Amino acid sequence: MGEEKKPQPVGVWPTVKPFVNGGASGMLATCVIQPIDMIKVRIQLGQGSAGQVTKTMLKEEGVGAFYKGLSAGLLRQATYTTARLGSFKILTNKAIEANDGKPLPLYQKALCGLTAGAIGASVGSPADLALIRMQADATLPAAQRRNYTNAFHALYRIVADEGVLALWKGAGPTVVRAMALNMGMLASYDQSVEFFRDSLGFGEAATVLGASSVSGFFASACSLPFDYVKTQIQKMQPDAEGKYPYTGSLDCTMKTLKSGGPFKFYTGFPVYCVRIAPHVMMTWIFLNQIQKLQKSAGL
Repeated sequence: MGEEKKPQPVGVWPTVKPFVNGGASGMLATCVIQPIDMIKVRIQLGQGSAGQVTKTMLKEEGVGAFYKGLSAGLLRQATYTTARLGSFKILTNKAIEANDGKPLPLYQKALCGLTAGAIGASVGSPADLALIRMQADATLPAAQRRNYTNAFHALYRIVADEGVLALWKGAGPTVVRAMALNMGMLASYDQSVEFFRDSLGFGEAATVLGASSVSGFFASACSLPFDYVKTQIQKMQPDAEGKYPYTGSLDCTMKTLKSGGPFKFYTGFPVYCVRIAPHVMMTWIFLNQIQKLQKSAGL
């Protein structure tokens, strides 16, 4: 007779552990990446190149401007990344179990990434809206600025001024963008880990760095067009007659194509890629370190 399978651990901690680890690693990475993310948003809003934006922000707003919206960024990671990385881990574990413990083919990893992205974006959309608005606030005329003091103040004001459903304004493109990003990021990361570790024989550190770089590039390339549309929708203001520049994400897409062509969607790609790749890399590095600490502590 063969050996009996060991019973799977039960209880609350094994269930919530992937979510806690994902959120914590994402929040730590955000603390480092926030200035680059701020520059990326300003570029997308048409304030110039990375060098011009950085120089202008330092001269007119000071160093603190690079960390404006950090509270919203952390809240976003605590919701969005917690949900997406946690659900991706659970989905892939279930799929591997159904596959008799064998590694998943790329298309199954992509499906898990798409699903995890949709779940994470649905949960994290309010914090994402607050983050975009806080980062874009300084670019508006003084009379139109919302002057949110922190993420919770932003959420309170949005609900008070525009209603609860306004928290999910732009949620459609946010979810689609997250699905594209997570398909590129998570599927390519897992596939790259198998390639670097099993085919090339890389060590743990080299595998994490190499796989993170690959997944960062694919996450950027897949998601930037959706990120561009999402940013335009979330930061738009009504004109004097109360009309918004876009009626929705499809209208924004068509008007952007007409005015600037397909490459308009890749405005700020180098900075976006520089922002995404290190965040991906640090998220996985932090996640590995957290898991090691938990293992040594017997958790």
